[in-house]
Amino acid sequence: MPSPDPIVEPFFSEWAHRRPGRTRSLDRAAALLAALDPAPLPVLGVVGSKGKGSTATYAAATLSAAGLRTVLVTGPSFRGYRERVRVDGVSVTDDELRALGRTVETARRTLPEEEGYLAPSGLFLIAGLLHAQAVGADVCVLEAGMGGHRDELRLLGPQVVALGMVFAEHVGVLGDTVAEIAREKTRVVHPERTRALVTLPQSAEVAPVVDRTLTEVTRGRLTPEVVDPAAATEPPAHLRPRGLSAANGVLGTAAATRVLDLMEAPPAPPARLHRVLETVNLPARLSRHAVPGATTEVVVDSAIDRVGVAAALSHARDLWGGVDHVLLCLPDHKDVSGAVDALREVPVTAVRLPEEHLRFEHALPAHWDSVRAEDLSPASVAALGQRVLALGTVYFTGRVLEVLDAPTDRLFDPHTA
Repeated sequence: MPSPDPIVEPFFSEWAHRRPGRTRSLDRAAALLAALDPAPLPVLGVVGSKGKGSTATYAAATLSAAGLRTVLVTGPSFRGYRERVRVDGVSVTDDELRALGRTVETARRTLPEEEGYLAPSGLFLIAGLLHAQAVGADVCVLEAGMGGHRDELRLLGPQVVALGMVFAEHVGVLGDTVAEIAREKTRVVHPERTRALVTLPQSAEVAPVVDRTLTEVTRGRLTPEVVDPAAATEPPAHLRPRGLSAANGVLGTAAATRVLDLMEAPPAPPARLHRVLETVNLPARLSRHAVPGATTEVVVDSAIDRVGVAAALSHARDLWGGVDHVLLCLPDHKDVSGAVDALREVPVTAVRLPEEHLRFEHALPAHWDSVRAEDLSPASVAALGQRVLALGTVYFTGRVLEVLDAPTDRLFDPHTA
């Protein structure tokens, strides 16, 4: 939901005041881009069903390690909206975000009225381009929203597209089948400007769709460049993200290396790349935190289905030897049944968010406790035990990181010795 904070109001104004039935307008976004006319920069676009943030972070870290000033745009944020735009891994300041919002708003007011609205995620992408111009960046890494062809990223003509795993997330929104979703995401490529699509190995259902769609859009100019994490040597296993995100770290590094190749820029020496990747911080992706003022530890992960929940539970047990309690927050459109099955052997408290567009009506086990997200505090989390696992939608994991006062402003440090 939009924040009442005037710093970010320009990014949410049209979405917040949209009329029933009104949809996002890429034509309006294109008109805004034309009015702002940001300087063209190489763009690495990131799409996929899950793990886009990890892919984008590793891509940006790889580019920054090579000495390129890199602007990274991700979404949603963790503790604050300024985290959506970063330079060399560090969030912009409130003043910088405010200035970007004013620039966007001034241009927006010059546009004629129409039925469609400007989507917040697209406006943050555009703000990222503007900030890249302001700071003299060399390259941008831009994470798409849930879409592909219908995402503002397509308008920016990414030179390289990193495609993560595609599965049945957003069925009924992006398509009615996994194949339709794969086609939608692949069509983020630009017919002329995109020069490479780097992808993880896809399922037997998805891979041929990606191949056909890429051939169709680029008229046979491009074929998918598959990077297999099992065979990849960069980054080494101990520098990849934990758990299911490990493959996304490989994808991000490979896609960034492809960008460097196309820019004819030398990659970072392996030792330097590894030093930078050692600094990567991925909040809410099996991240480990202490509860302020307590001895309790919390592992936070944005798992949304049976596989992710089971993997997070396994990771926590390996880390601690057991789990005392799980906080779970999954709206009805996520895999609630799968999560319930995966958590049968541990105490669970279900968390409900206040966001009006999220529904929490799925039947849950009668012995589970429940709590409102706004009632969580360091004391209430510490009362659950010494080893707490917090799982669920990013709206929730962001709240948990706020409760824990977790550091989220820096994702990596390219200036490490």
